[in-house]
Amino acid sequence: VVAYNSAGCILPCLAALASQNSPCREVFVVDNASSDETALLIAENHPAVTLMRNETNLGFAGANNQALRRCSGGYVLFLNPDTDVLPGALDAMVAYMKSHPRVGLAGARMLNPDGSSQWSVSYRYPGEKLTRGEVAGLPGAIAAVLGAAMIAPRSLLMKLGGFSEDFFLYGEDQDLCLRMRRAGHEIGFIEDAPVIHEGGLSERGSRDYDRWKRKIEAEYIFYRKHYRPSTVRRISRAYAVKARWRLATLRLALPFLNSPGKEKAREKLAKYRAIDDTVRSQERKENAN
Repeated sequence: VVAYNSAGCILPCLAALASQNSPCREVFVVDNASSDETALLIAENHPAVTLMRNETNLGFAGANNQALRRCSGGYVLFLNPDTDVLPGALDAMVAYMKSHPRVGLAGARMLNPDGSSQWSVSYRYPGEKLTRGEVAGLPGAIAAVLGAAMIAPRSLLMKLGGFSEDFFLYGEDQDLCLRMRRAGHEIGFIEDAPVIHEGGLSERGSRDYDRWKRKIEAEYIFYRKHYRPSTVRRISRAYAVKARWRLATLRLALPFLNSPGKEKAREKLAKYRAIDDTVRSQERKENAN
């Protein structure tokens, strides 16, 4: 579990792990330089947890890799702190992995706090529809699963070098899934392993624009790692056209919307401004090279 200012959710997360029918052999929490009481709460309430405290925020990938290097179990579960692993889910995860030898990594069934289903499975990678076969012919139908709760054999993770630390936040789960498939393994989905995921706690308080900019910048790291330069340029052109069209239409519509409509429109404006700014920044970098 990688935690960052997670005092409001880390104790229920750890309690859910401890109450499983077959509790985890070992639990690591990497505290990424939290400014709240995350580390203190863990130390006081869960002394059996191995707490690793970073003086600086190493990002999601770097912090997970810290713990991965110290794991000794046959399987490693990467789990967000704002999750609640429901009873029996851990046993279901391990059973699934043992009975599906072709699967190298699998995601749990994610639920919203109200019990409704939460998106957690992708059948395409970002920008894939604009590629020219860069990710064709890979094992299995699933492209990626959400990194909030996913399990893999430790041996495979170590062979792949864990998460790519090119990513700080966002995109590292998709990258790991793609590298796992390129190594010959399928990505799985564990239907009978339900996990409640609140989501967005690490970004709570962030501006919509800043959050979207981080997401799009992470996508570009993914593109440049896995796609041809011509594909990246094609994606940039498509992004630019869509973003600038949406910005124009949203600005025209804004004066005629009611208050809830205005709020939603402003959120979308922030998103498409972030996309447009990121595309322009990437184009400047490409031209400079």
